[in-house]
Amino acid sequence: MKILEYLSTLDRRIIYLVLAIVVILPLIFPSIQRVRVMDPVGKLFAAIDAIPDEQILMLDFDYDPQTQPELEPMAVALLRHAFNRRIKVAVLSLYVQPLGLAKKALDQVAEEFNSQAKIRADSIVYGQDYVFLGWQPPPIVPLLGMGISIAEVYPRDYYGLRTDSLPMMHKVRNFNDVGIIVCVSGGNAPIWWVAYSQTRFGVAVGAGITSVYASELYQYFQSGQFSGLMIGMKGAAEYEETVASSLRVSGRRKATEALGSLNAAHLTIIIFIIIGNISFVARRRK
Repeated sequence: MKILEYLSTLDRRIIYLVLAIVVILPLIFPSIQRVRVMDPVGKLFAAIDAIPDEQILMLDFDYDPQTQPELEPMAVALLRHAFNRRIKVAVLSLYVQPLGLAKKALDQVAEEFNSQAKIRADSIVYGQDYVFLGWQPPPIVPLLGMGISIAEVYPRDYYGLRTDSLPMMHKVRNFNDVGIIVCVSGGNAPIWWVAYSQTRFGVAVGAGITSVYASELYQYFQSGQFSGLMIGMKGAAEYEETVASSLRVSGRRKATEALGSLNAAHLTIIIFIIIGNISFVARRRK
């Protein structure tokens, strides 16, 4: 009983210290944890894997530094999947802030593959295997305009090159040439792709979202408007697991490494809640 009384009066700073330790240690000493791949992620992987040769994967990277820890692993896993399967990729953003992060993910994954390439045919070549379209305001312009002509909405790419001069874009004119659009966002951008691009032009849409938006956006997966869905760090880890196990693609898996920290934090909080409730009941009885 004395132990329970002591725990009930424990300084909250000690609780925060314990929580900080259990969060930080798994990040300093990360370990790969196998995860069970759920249906939303499995369907997204299958939808991308089934893109025919004559169509491309379009990625909308709309995350910022605030949501980067959850969403960047999704972006990297999507690019690894596409580059491994030789699916051509067009990357864009509906906002100007994520452009630097999108370029970072592209450069990272392209370097991963090119560092292992033995011949030029194995390399990932800009303009031939992927294109970075950049940003074109306001969002309604690309959402609807690309259904008619991608080159008219993005006459030049992020680097200032004429879009119609890039070999990959010679046969990519509009949404008819896009197998699926996947929007990785910490906001409502995935809904816009459904409301405008899918409703008007029938293009398939997938999404990668933060955990706090799960309750708002999961219904779009249930209704079939999202072909697949990644939710939070767990969803990113599931996609990393699928890419690693199915395609044998190596590379650091940040979301999978972070799951140890999340699990430890959740367990610690649950333990403190249980202790607090037991202590409260014991003191009332006394």
